[in-house]
Amino acid sequence: MTENTTAHPSRSRHLSRSRHLSHLTVLISGASVAGPALALGLARYGARVTVVEKAPALRDGGFAVDFRGHIHRRVLTAMGIWDDVHAHQTHMGRQCVVDADGTPRVDLPAEMMSGDVEISRGDLARIMYERTKDRVEYVFGDSITALTDTPDGVEVSFERGAPRRFDLVFGADGLHSNTRRLVFGEESRYLRFFDHYVAGFPMPNHLGLDRTGRLYSEPGRCVVIGNSDGDPERAGALLVFRSERLAYDRRDVAAHKRILAERFAGMGWETPAVLKALEETDDLYFDAIAQIHIDRLTRGRVALIGDAGYGATMGGMGTGVAIVAAHVLAGELALAGGDHRTAFAEYETRIRDFARGCQKISGNAGPFFAPATERRIRSRDRMYRLLGSRLLAGFFKRLTEKAATAIELRDYPA
Repeated sequence: MTENTTAHPSRSRHLSRSRHLSHLTVLISGASVAGPALALGLARYGARVTVVEKAPALRDGGFAVDFRGHIHRRVLTAMGIWDDVHAHQTHMGRQCVVDADGTPRVDLPAEMMSGDVEISRGDLARIMYERTKDRVEYVFGDSITALTDTPDGVEVSFERGAPRRFDLVFGADGLHSNTRRLVFGEESRYLRFFDHYVAGFPMPNHLGLDRTGRLYSEPGRCVVIGNSDGDPERAGALLVFRSERLAYDRRDVAAHKRILAERFAGMGWETPAVLKALEETDDLYFDAIAQIHIDRLTRGRVALIGDAGYGATMGGMGTGVAIVAAHVLAGELALAGGDHRTAFAEYETRIRDFARGCQKISGNAGPFFAPATERRIRSRDRMYRLLGSRLLAGFFKRLTEKAATAIELRDYPA
């Protein structure tokens, strides 16, 4: 049941006193989405926050991310960024599955692919960074090399900076979290591979797309070309393919390009143009479609948030989960007056099932984009033709929002 603090004057007075976290020093590793979201929440309560990010600067661009349902709206409103997100939304329209000659097969409704409001990951990170940069210390171009949990705090060593001590440390550094590796053990213990890989990169908008997309599938592989910002010159390519587990260096971009060129050789539709753009790009994302499953999100004075603790490469509403989790984690620390033992226990209890519920739907991402056989491609198209019909539009919207709203939020201090 949602806790109504206004109904309990004594409780309200306690919250008013406890919400100030000015005595707390915290380090957040990662400045993508979960990190700035948590920094925004903690800074509102007065905590002294440092964010360390390995990249030399805030990352621009990236995949579009979406929010859906009343829970996401409530949290974005509480964060004070609902209007900013709307002002920077993509206005992405319907996307179309096509044949090899470009003939439309089925339209995918905008709410399926883009939710209630969609924004590029880079724009979202920038909004939160701008809201926090005057109250939060951002350290770019550095990373954590060692963490030692002590009764009085966490001793942290950095790749470049001098060692420092913090009261609490939060790993918001993604699916391949360095914080998780240092505190909880090797990634192989927690990462589940889902038999597919995904890549994304910019390309020329040679199809003249305007906030819409085209999706073409052959058995075990898929090419998507989309334009989400109305730029007549620029589009984005998304490649998905079914595969056994591959051995490669995650930092070797040339190897990633070779893998993709080999896997998509001979594919129809606009694939030759996409592969030409792949060859020329210096902005390539490539990773396995995978999830993180870990029994505990906290250990001592360290906690995981976002993809570091319950990530899914795509399709699991990871951004929505991250901003909800940041809201909960900051709120619980405020309610507990900075007592991390109490706050971390509540955080785990409130977020675990919600995050796992969102993860469940992401297991279908690979097979949706790249069905294994022609028969499964046809079956997918028939199903989404039916779900996209006016008769089932309301049902489809409720279906896409179910996991995103499966949590009851407490009324945290304002």
